Amino acid sequence: MKSKHTGATLVYSTDPAVLRAAQAAQTITPALPTGPVRVGLDTKARRGRDVTVVQNLPLDATALTALSKRLKAACGTGGTVKDGIIEIQGDHREKVTALLIELGHSVKRAGGKA
Repeated sequence: MKSKHTGATLVYSTDPAVLRAAQAAQTITPALPTGPVRVGLDTKARRGRDVTVVQNLPLDATALTALSKRLKAACGTGGTVKDGIIEIQGDHREKVTALLIELGHSVKRAGGKA
């Protein structure tokens, strides 16, 4: 028995092929951010210490980790990746911005001190 896809939502089926197709259609891949990369300075909840924050990067988790490692090496400091945001210890906005532009990203300064 052939089934025709009418565009309607599947309500019930016992056919394994239809179930696999329905499950594949329901898997959602997280959308990568669009727009310029935001580089800012943050001191909130850090006991007054400065942290350079890089947001809105259109990269997956492994590429984000690799970029974080490269930024930390260029700045000579530590940092981390949390929820798709790279945090570099200290105020390194100039170095980070220059390196991201060199890598071909569109960068915009956001928030923080002048």
